[in-house]
Amino acid sequence: MKRYLLPLFALFILGCVENQPKEEIAEKETSGSYVKTTPEWSKNATIYEVNLRQFSPGGTFKEFEKEIPRLKEMGIDILWLMPIHPIGEKNRKGTLGSYYSVKDYKAVNPDHGTLDDFKSLVNTAHELEMKVIIDWVANHTAFDNVSIDEGHIDWYTPDSTGNIQPPIGTDWWDVADLNYDNKEMRLAMIDALKFWVEECDIDGYRCDVADWVPTDFWNEARVALDEVKPVFMLAEAENPELHEKAFDMSYGWHFHFVMNEIYEGKKSVKDIREYLGGKAKEFPEGAYRLHFTSNHDENSWKGYTAERLGDAVKTFAVLSATMEGMPLVYNGQEASLAKRLEFFEKDTIDWSNLEMAEFYKKILQLNHNNKALWNGSYGGEIQIVSSETDTTGFAFVREKDENKVLCIFNFSGKEKSITLENERAEGVYKELFSGKELILMNEEKIRLEPWGYRVYIR
Repeated sequence: MKRYLLPLFALFILGCVENQPKEEIAEKETSGSYVKTTPEWSKNATIYEVNLRQFSPGGTFKEFEKEIPRLKEMGIDILWLMPIHPIGEKNRKGTLGSYYSVKDYKAVNPDHGTLDDFKSLVNTAHELEMKVIIDWVANHTAFDNVSIDEGHIDWYTPDSTGNIQPPIGTDWWDVADLNYDNKEMRLAMIDALKFWVEECDIDGYRCDVADWVPTDFWNEARVALDEVKPVFMLAEAENPELHEKAFDMSYGWHFHFVMNEIYEGKKSVKDIREYLGGKAKEFPEGAYRLHFTSNHDENSWKGYTAERLGDAVKTFAVLSATMEGMPLVYNGQEASLAKRLEFFEKDTIDWSNLEMAEFYKKILQLNHNNKALWNGSYGGEIQIVSSETDTTGFAFVREKDENKVLCIFNFSGKEKSITLENERAEGVYKELFSGKELILMNEEKIRLEPWGYRVYIR
């Protein structure tokens, strides 16, 4: 999870945007206590991560804005933009530095364009009934953040000599660790968070290394943001506590690593079952989990998707999109991104072959339209319908109202049959990718090719 980021900064916020959304603001009881309400529009949403620097030759808001209709057609609902702020120059890594080394929380990186360019991007997304969230790093800032220039040294964690230091235990020497014991700093951070909601009408945040920031700060920030408009908050963390008052969705890191290790032969279907019966149950009812086969960290530091998942790229993409949780696509995956994108240098994605776009369109639109696959309590629970003794074959059903999805997987490099051992699997279906219709019965055997998958829908 290599990241680098943030500045802080006081400054009062200018007026609120007009035309407040129709969704209800999270309720406040008469006692003044706050009750978090996840925006209803997120119930069937899918999400796409945008690395602006690498997305296009110019890496600009305007260039990306032209692609938004294509992403809408592919089935994307939420656009998550990696940090859009100016990048620190002091102690910079590489030529261009890390997105996560923020110099000014209330400004845009001029390499991407202007604030008005960003507002236009948000407006285009909203016109297409899509949402925009931006990356926020509240744990640290650039060493030349505007707050340091203004003399707010006490906003940072000092070393034994009283100097500002990087986050302890990391190699993030390009960023300065923030001190959350300082109330003035907290207020400035919340002020900056509110700025982007009020000024640009964004719809929420993806919060970097959220576990490294006190939970009570996130709780305070959520209340302040929801007073402007209902927001959607994604934590880069896997901590049930964060869901209680602050976050709507958190990373499914554990399950991501299980998928990688199944392909490597280190884990099996047994570990999926253990996850569903253990780790997944630790989170509050209705909590959204983010599932993915790649993101900016995994791509740059661990390997591009095919590098890690080989012949099973599509297999695990389907699993990620049909599990209980929201599916993420990292930019370029629809173009079979076959390289580790540079993190501190320019390294434009090759868009010449969108061979995977139709594949993602099928699974993302299914996830959006079929209630059985909706997020949190809006979707159906997983009911396993394959043999408990089968370590490479896996099948499950999810149902909601009149919607039903049956998913079958072969997690091995050899052809095999998976037996459906539960009457819940019975029904008349249409297979998502082939379009073939069939009737399935209990004890039915489904023959699958190596790393094969089937998605039957009703």
